[in-house]
Amino acid sequence: MEPHREHPHVQGPSLWPVGFAVGIVALLVGLVVNWAIVAAGAFIAVCFGFLWVRDVARGRGLTEATPVEPERRDGRGPAGRIASEPTYKRSTFLELSTLGLGGVIGGLVTLPALGFMTLPAFLKQKSGARDLGPITDYPEGEFVVATFMTRPEEGEVSRRTAFVRNNGALDGKPSFTIISNHCAHLGCPVQPNTAVPAKHIQFRDVTLITLPTPPSGFSCPCHGGAYDIEGNRIVGPPVRALDRYAFSVVNGHLLLQAPFSVSHVVGTGASAHIYKYAFSFPGEHVDGPEAWLYPIQPPH
Repeated sequence: MEPHREHPHVQGPSLWPVGFAVGIVALLVGLVVNWAIVAAGAFIAVCFGFLWVRDVARGRGLTEATPVEPERRDGRGPAGRIASEPTYKRSTFLELSTLGLGGVIGGLVTLPALGFMTLPAFLKQKSGARDLGPITDYPEGEFVVATFMTRPEEGEVSRRTAFVRNNGALDGKPSFTIISNHCAHLGCPVQPNTAVPAKHIQFRDVTLITLPTPPSGFSCPCHGGAYDIEGNRIVGPPVRALDRYAFSVVNGHLLLQAPFSVSHVVGTGASAHIYKYAFSFPGEHVDGPEAWLYPIQPPH
């Protein structure tokens, strides 16, 4: 009997499984956050998985063969044993084969389901510019409430509202202020502080509602948030100013672009200085130490 065969060496603790698990976690988180994190997680998982399999194979004796003792002329080793090629236990082969086959089957079953659940969040995220009609429908210096569908093919469930003001010309180009009606607290619909709207103008699926008197600001009926005429927070629980939309003017029509978040605005109208940040969800700080709690924005 050979002692080293009766009592095989057991591998000590290894960090490779931990690294492999970290890579898988990073890969799954990246599917929700960013493709760069997906690539990093996949790279970490592959590297640590390879190292883990290599260590397991060495511990099982799959990569190191038992040294062959020199044969004597009668075909027997020095102890009288018949020399033979190194063999491996059937249990080891079956165990590793089962694990490998189970991993392949698990991947074939899991990946389609995972893709079905996560890929829709990354597809068709950009709805493109929305035509809000000719700029002549927006009187200079006045706010107009514009309601529109971000995805007309989905119907009324995609309808959004924005407060649009024509600021006149700035450096010879049209200037507009386009404020979202989503409260920066929890996203409730903000209302202009003015009388009941008087007139409606229809342009395709866009409805323009003119206000009889200029609003003194905006307020949220849900939790008491209040904003001034530029969307700056005055009182209440909101953590920042109202979000805004980028815009462009093409062939005399106002085109609505992607939204962005604003910490605060200094000045008014075309001369206002806007402290712009990447679009964030309601309730999230965009500046100051509190913004460190929201380092990554998922896809919108």
